[in-house]
Amino acid sequence: MKKLAHEIWIFDGEPVPFLGLPYSTRMVVVRLSSGELWVHSPIKLSESITAQINRLGCVKYLIAPNHLHHLFLSEWIAAYPNAEVYGTDEVIKKCSDISFHASLNHSQSYAWETDIEQELFSGSPLMEECVFFHISSNTLIVTDLVENFSGQRFNYWQRVVAKGVGIIAPNGKMPLDWRLSFMFGKAKARKHFNRLLSWHPKRLVMAHGEIINESADEFLQKSFKWLT
Repeated sequence: MKKLAHEIWIFDGEPVPFLGLPYSTRMVVVRLSSGELWVHSPIKLSESITAQINRLGCVKYLIAPNHLHHLFLSEWIAAYPNAEVYGTDEVIKKCSDISFHASLNHSQSYAWETDIEQELFSGSPLMEECVFFHISSNTLIVTDLVENFSGQRFNYWQRVVAKGVGIIAPNGKMPLDWRLSFMFGKAKARKHFNRLLSWHPKRLVMAHGEIINESADEFLQKSFKWLT
C-alpha cells in the first residue's frame, strides 16, 4: 500500500498474463468524505491486503471501469457483501453471475460525486472505459486508457512488442489496437478527452505502468496526440 495524497492510496498486485505480456495490476482506494472506501479495479485479495483495507475504513463501493477489470470482483464481493458494485454495460453483460448495483453508463447522481468526478470514454466498438478524477488530490484514475509500462518485467521480445503498440514509458498511451478502433468515433472521443483536460489533472494513475506525478495534463496531450 502506498499513499499518493490525502485520502487516496494505491495497491500493486501480482502481474496477470494478457496477450503474451505480464500485465501489472494496480487498484486505487479513495476514502470518501463520508469515511467509506471506494475501490477502483480491485486486485487479487489477500490476508495482508484485507488487513490494510480494514484499517483504512469500510469498503462501500467496488468499481469495474471496463470489461477487462473484473477478474477479482467476486472475491471482494464475498469479503465485503454489503459493498455496492458498479461496472460499465460491457462488464455487466460479461459478468452475468455478479449482481451490480448500477451501470456506470447511466447519467445519474452517484454517492461519490462530491469527491470523485467521472466520464465514460467511448467512441470505439472495441471497448469503453469509465474514467475518474479525485478532486482534492487532482488525480486522474484510469485502467487501460493509458498504459505506461517500464518494461522491466518484459523480456527482449516483449519489450519490442510493447514499444510497437505504444505502451512503454515515458511515451505510454492507449494500446494500438484500441486506438485504431476509434477510426469512426474520434469526434466522440475528443469530447471525452476535452472533459479530462478540463479537470487539469496533476497526477495520472493507471492500472498498468508508471504513475505520472507531475503535469499529467501535459502528458495526456502528448499521449493522445493521435486523437487531437
